[in-house]
This record gives sequence, structure tokens and C-alpha cells, in this order.
Amino acid sequence: MFTGIIETTGEVVSIRETGTNIDLTLRSSIAHALKVDQSVSHNGVCLTVTGIEGDTYKVTAIEETLKKTNLGELRQGSTVNLERCMPAGGRFDGHIVQGHVDQTGICTAIEDRNGSWLFSFSYDVADHHHITVEKGSICVNGVSLTVVDSEEGAFRVAIIPYTFEHTNFHSLTTGEKVNLEFDILGKYIQKLLLRDKQQFVG
Repeated sequence: MFTGIIETTGEVVSIRETGTNIDLTLRSSIAHALKVDQSVSHNGVCLTVTGIEGDTYKVTAIEETLKKTNLGELRQGSTVNLERCMPAGGRFDGHIVQGHVDQTGICTAIEDRNGSWLFSFSYDVADHHHITVEKGSICVNGVSLTVVDSEEGAFRVAIIPYTFEHTNFHSLTTGEKVNLEFDILGKYIQKLLLRDKQQFVG
């Protein structure tokens, strides 16, 4: 389990295709502290460390992961948000994040508010039943954030300078794809409501 509080970022050193999978090698300041088989969140995607060498480590993203996330769009030199699993007894500073991306969204606008930034995102609601609520939680590229404005298929979040500088939000551009993990409590409630609605209609 993760909290959505990004520890640091990593730089993609190399990408190697192996069948329908890709092997990623990343350089990061936390590489020396990692262990093989350890789970690490990459832009909100939980991946297993498969090898470590100096200040670099390797992970594999399988076809299913590539279809549902933005990891397939990474290139050499890309910056990735990183978070290790929350230790038992650790402080819970963000919200419950599983590292299982629900779907991708698109950054539709970035507004500089002279001390903070407002980022707008849209997402497809046609084949999903995901929702956001104002003041609720959302995970964008692995970052735990509070929703400022919410509507069907769209939401906005406010980014403070520290988050902007210490995550890949500073390099995010309009039109770019991001990973979204919706609040786990909201997903369960929405699922129950849909089930009850279907039973009522039936």
C-alpha cells in the first residue's frame, strides 16, 4: 500500500522491449536502499524491482499495465514519480493508494496562480464508473491530491510549489496523458450503488 506522498523522482535510463513487455532501467537516489522483489510506485503504478546496480534499478511493465497506464509513453530521460510502500507503523500523510491505476486521463489546462498552480484533467466515463468529489482524494501520476472542482469526467487540483518542484508536475504539459487512481472508498460506494440500481431495474 502507498500513500501518494512522492519520495523522489527517477530518470529513465533505458527501455528494452521483451515481447509485449518493457524492461525499464531508472536512475534514482533511492536505488541503493531498494531490494529485489520490492514494490515501488512509478507514476502511481506498482512495479517490482528486478535488479539493482549502483544508482540504477530495473522493473518490468507487462502488456496489461502498458494498456492501462502512461508507462508505455515513457522515453529515455523521462522523469518518473517514485514512492516506496508505506512501512507498518509509518505516518499516513496522504490517502489509501493501492498502486493499481484505474485509467488514464488528459491534462486539459494549467493555470499559474502566482504561488500555486491549478491543473485541469479530463477522463473517459463511457466505460467506467469512476467519480470525484470536491475536497475528496485523487491520485494523479502517483501523487495524492485534493480535488478542487469536480464534474462528470473532469476535475481540477491545486498544486503547491513543493509538489510542483519535487514531482514531474513541473514538466507536465496540456494534452499529456496521466495515470489516475480514484479513491478506493468512492469506488466501493459507486459499485454498490450501481449494483442496487441494476437490481431495482431488473
